[in-house]
Amino acid sequence: MTWRIAACDGSCGRIACMRAVLKRLDLEPDPSTLGADPAEFSLLARMIVGPADTPGEESFDVTVCSPEWLTQACRRVGGIYNPRHHLVVNVDDFDRRALEWWLAARVQEVEPQSGPEIGERLGRLGHWEFEDYQA
Repeated sequence: MTWRIAACDGSCGRIACMRAVLKRLDLEPDPSTLGADPAEFSLLARMIVGPADTPGEESFDVTVCSPEWLTQACRRVGGIYNPRHHLVVNVDDFDRRALEWWLAARVQEVEPQSGPEIGERLGRLGHWEFEDYQA
C-alpha cells in the first residue's frame, strides 16, 4: 500500500505528516471461547491499519497471550522462546476494549517520515504482512 504524505499544519514540527489508524481489530479465536486455564490463553489479534482519511489498509498480527501460556511455550521448545510479536496480558483482567484501545494508541504514536517506515515501526509490535517482502 502507498501511504500518502499530507501537508502538515506545523504542529508536528515536520515538513510532512503521516497518520495511521487502527481501522479494525480481529481476534481469533473469540476470547469468550477460550477455556479458564490461563496456560491456554492465546489468540491472534490481527490489526488492520491504514491512513486515517483515505482507503487502504495493511495487516499486522500479534499473538496475545498470558504469562502462563508463554511459560508453556518456552518449555515446549526447550527453554528458549522468541516472543517477538507477542503481547502478554493478565487473563483475569483481559478486556477486548482495553486491548483495542491500547493497540490503537500504539498505532497513532507512529509519525514516520515515509510510508515504508510506518510498516517497519508497526512491524516491531505485530508481524507485518510485507515484513520479509523483497521487490
